[in-house]
This record gives sequence, structure tokens and C-alpha cells, in this order.
Amino acid sequence: MSTKALYERLAEHFNHFIVGAPRTDTLIRILQILFPPEEAEVALHMPVLHKMTLAELQTAMSLPASRLPVLLDRMAARGTLQVHREDGPAVRYALLPSAKGWYDTPYWDARRRTDRRRLAPLWLQYREEAFGAELARGDMPTFRTVPVGRALKHDTAVLPFDRLGPQIQDQAFIALSPCPCRQIKNAVGEGCGRSLEVCFNFGSLARHLVDQGMGREVSVAQTLEIVRACEEEGLVHCVENIDGYLGTLCNCCACCCLFIDTRKRLGYAALASSVYRAEVNPQACRGCGECLPRCPMDAIVLSASEVAVIDPAACLGCGHCAAVCETAAINLRRGALPDRPPDLAAFLARKLKTA
Repeated sequence: MSTKALYERLAEHFNHFIVGAPRTDTLIRILQILFPPEEAEVALHMPVLHKMTLAELQTAMSLPASRLPVLLDRMAARGTLQVHREDGPAVRYALLPSAKGWYDTPYWDARRRTDRRRLAPLWLQYREEAFGAELARGDMPTFRTVPVGRALKHDTAVLPFDRLGPQIQDQAFIALSPCPCRQIKNAVGEGCGRSLEVCFNFGSLARHLVDQGMGREVSVAQTLEIVRACEEEGLVHCVENIDGYLGTLCNCCACCCLFIDTRKRLGYAALASSVYRAEVNPQACRGCGECLPRCPMDAIVLSASEVAVIDPAACLGCGHCAAVCETAAINLRRGALPDRPPDLAAFLARKLKTA
């Protein structure tokens, strides 16, 4: 197989997943950096996120028995493959997808990798070309917003999927890594200066990241403390748009975040709003303007009478405006029948590609 055909096939291979990788010339360049030819061949024999033993991979490939383990170790270190050691004595390997995979891993890695600067402008270009739209494919946002705790302190009926604390406390293993999106912007000279170590992963992926030097283990107490600090900094909590599941918790800024930027600037619904919307009591608003810079979507303006006015269509329901309102003029409100996040089956039905 020619080198060109190899990477064309690899692009097609990754594109048939929950969040795929639509083929563009920029994507081919990304794949060429992250998957040297031998590793690209291995990837073609691995369905995305499907766990395979070494014996199963050796059966599928015509490689010397001593060569395949070397390639798998390289792929794990490069961040294109996850090693599962939690399923018993047999180690299993799974090919990582684009999102929550090889988009992130070069920037989660604590080592000073030379490919970061090469990849950063390509990822920004690919967002414009195809990746932004892919994140919203199927009219189903990939991630969703979770309101900040301070904005919900007076709500006695917060729904389970909007309570971050209990979901975090249920986690057996937590890894903390630097924010990929902020590091990508840093690499092209457009960094915002906000905190970097704010990206959490949970469960088996978290263990893998710690093993590979792409994250450090943190306790539940440390996680809650960092989450509170992120709220003070005005960062938006974003998680997978699946009810009852917490695999990743990002703390995002509007200027760098892949999901917020895709929705705000490109107009693709990659990020779902929470079930809340911010509302203003005009009588209580004193027109201080403190809420304006806290809104990641620039959805708040001051009227001619110096009262805050919020665009409900743009509002993420993150609650940062309500959290800083000293007169409690802004509150988060939810409808009588708010839209819950989809369950896993509904999410997959909309996102998976069948052809």
C-alpha cells in the first residue's frame, strides 16, 4: 500500500466513530505526525476503542512476534492508544479516537514534545475546515454545560446531572492534566493566561494517563478544591453530553475552548447549554456591568437604562453571571420540563456513523 493510500484509509477508519475525523488535507498532515507508517498500519487493524489482546492483534497482523509489542508501547507513549490493565491478567489495547484521544494527548503529556507546535496550527485550521462541524453532527452536541455550584445554592431541586460534587465523589480514580485547548493557543502565541492544570479524566482512561505521564492522580478533595477555584476564575464546567456518565470534566474559557469557540464563533452546536437560563430582575439590577465579562458567550449587554439584558438563545446556563451579581438581580431558572441530557443509547444513535 502506498503512503498516500495508507493515510487516506486511516482517515476513513477514524471517521466512523462517535466523533469522527472528516477527511481534509489538514487531517492527513495531523495523522502523518501522530501515526508513523508502521503505527498507522497497526491502527488500521484496531476498531476505535475496541479492546484487543496482544494475541488477537498478532493474529490480525503479519508482524514478527517481537515487533508488535514495541509498536504498541510507542503508540501508548505517543497518545494514540490506551492500555487497559484492569480487566484481569491479560493486558488489552484500544485505539483512541480523535476527541478525548489524540487531539488531547500530546498536550496532556508532561514531557516537552516536539510535535505540539507542529500540531497546534493544524488543529486550529482543522476546526475551521471540518472538526467543528463534526462535534455537532447528528444535531447532537458532544459536550454539555454544567452550572457553577454557587449559582445553584438556593435551588433545592437541582437535578442529578447538574450536581458535580456527588458525581466526582463517586469516582474511584481521577487524573488531572493540562488543558489541551489552552496549550494549543499558547503554541501559536494566542494564550489567555488562565490556569492550565484544569482538565480531569476519570476511570480507566485516567489510570492510563497517569501510567503514561499524561496526568497526575488527585484525590476527590483535591478535585473539588480545583473545581471551586475554576469557578472563581470564571471557567465553564463542561462534561460529556450523556446522562449518568462522567468520563471527562473540562474547565473552559471562551477564547480557547474547542467546544465553546465552535458554538460561539462557528455557529455549530458542539456544546449544549445546561437546563438553566439566566434571567434578570430589572428592579434589582443596578447596572454595574460586573456580569458582562463573566459571560463566555457575550450574551449580556446593558440597555439604555443601564439594566442587564441577556440573550436566552446564546446563554449557556453556566451561572457565572449569577454568581457575581451582588444584588442577586440575576438568577438561573429552569423550565418545568427541562431537556435532560440523552442517555447513552440515544446519544450513540445520533452520533454513530453507519456508512
